[in-house]
Amino acid sequence: MARLPIATRESVPEDQRNVFDEMVQRLGSVPRYGPGSVMIHVPLAHRLATGLNDYLRNESSLPKKTQELAMLVTARELDCPHIWNAHAGSARTAGVPDGLVDALREKKELIALAPDEAAVANYGREFFRTHHVSRGAFQAAEEQFGTRGVVELTLIMGNYSLLAFLINALDADLPPDRTEPLLPI
Repeated sequence: MARLPIATRESVPEDQRNVFDEMVQRLGSVPRYGPGSVMIHVPLAHRLATGLNDYLRNESSLPKKTQELAMLVTARELDCPHIWNAHAGSARTAGVPDGLVDALREKKELIALAPDEAAVANYGREFFRTHHVSRGAFQAAEEQFGTRGVVELTLIMGNYSLLAFLINALDADLPPDRTEPLLPI
């Protein structure tokens, strides 16, 4: 059960009601699930966070496969069922092998990965588990994606960490029409 009620125009800060109206018009309604359902309570922050997310999803130099894998690594390492549910299917569609998606989900050893997959998985897992990225993990990511790409990879994982924190801390509801089994936590 979500910790916050559904936002209304009257419940958001008065000086941000115009931004609330703008966001609701853009989205089509007040979000009921996921990070949007939490961020809409502070509409200006929602708009700014959405801008970064839009850049990373639509203008990043990274292939969709890499982006989706980065989101899954983040979702799994932070035990975020919403992000997992939202991205496991699209990761498969983008070319992340079923075996890799399943191994991440079940926290199994990752074997026989392509170099780009290994770079993403090792970079993210290492950071989330140790709070640092070794020279080797950084170098592998930079060799795969270049300087811009490794910065964008880090931004994607950081952005989805923000979203996971919002979702997990404020207990945002999962959509009822989810397509993935619940993430084992």
